[in-house]
Amino acid sequence: MKTTTIVALLALGAGLLLALPADAQAVDGKALFARNCAACHQATGRGIPGAFPALAGNALVQGPAAEVATVLLKGRGGMPDFSGSLGDQQIALVLSYVRSSWGNQGAPLSEDEVAALRDALHLPKAQGGVHGNKH
Repeated sequence: MKTTTIVALLALGAGLLLALPADAQAVDGKALFARNCAACHQATGRGIPGAFPALAGNALVQGPAAEVATVLLKGRGGMPDFSGSLGDQQIALVLSYVRSSWGNQGAPLSEDEVAALRDALHLPKAQGGVHGNKH
């Protein structure tokens, strides 16, 4: 009897989660990284030598938050900008994940910090969905 009740409650909970709009479901930095960054920078953060730089142990990634956030907002070299596809919260989440993964020691970023930088750079609000990546 208990097993049947537990299974029914789990199924109900899963159904309710799926019924939520995508932007209401929890998104974390690791999931955003997997969707938007890992194809180039790899899930390990080691990049692809000669093509895409490693993020693990990267001084820029661990340095001043505004510098690395600017790269995501404006792009650099062959890296596209994510200002139109990722919102301030998503950029803060993915950068906080990258700055604290693979041995990196960078401080997390807040949504407000990214929003202030977006305003300072005169960039419009993102038009992408919660998971981003128009690229």
